[in-house]
Amino acid sequence: MSDDNIRHGGCLCGAVRFSVKGVPLRAGICHCQDCRRASGSAFNFFGIWERADFKAAGNLREFRGRSFCPDCGSRIASLQDDEVEIMLGSLDFAPTDIIPAYELWICRREPWLMDLQWAQQFQYDRTPVTAVSIEGPDIAN
Repeated sequence: MSDDNIRHGGCLCGAVRFSVKGVPLRAGICHCQDCRRASGSAFNFFGIWERADFKAAGNLREFRGRSFCPDCGSRIASLQDDEVEIMLGSLDFAPTDIIPAYELWICRREPWLMDLQWAQQFQYDRTPVTAVSIEGPDIAN
């Protein structure tokens, strides 16, 4: 999908509609207690976009940083100043072409769920990526 493509989604009752432009910056699955409770599921499948690429119509309410439809209760997004986390199950089309690159809080993953073999695994939250300098062989001489 090109950066110009737009994905649409919304809540269960249709009172809230949204769109995101392009591909997500990253996508993952979270097994933490907050995500389990907020989603009512064993895990949460989400994608992160630049905040500028997110547009919404309709009334949203917020609880602890999670935006939802006040009419039907569907969780839609978590809005930050520079990014937006979209609940990928709220997109209009399934299955999606978005593949999670990491799993969070795997210590809470249900034992009957297999880990995603291609995805980074984090015991808890994602740790900030730090640059590592690797000394290579001296090829100047």
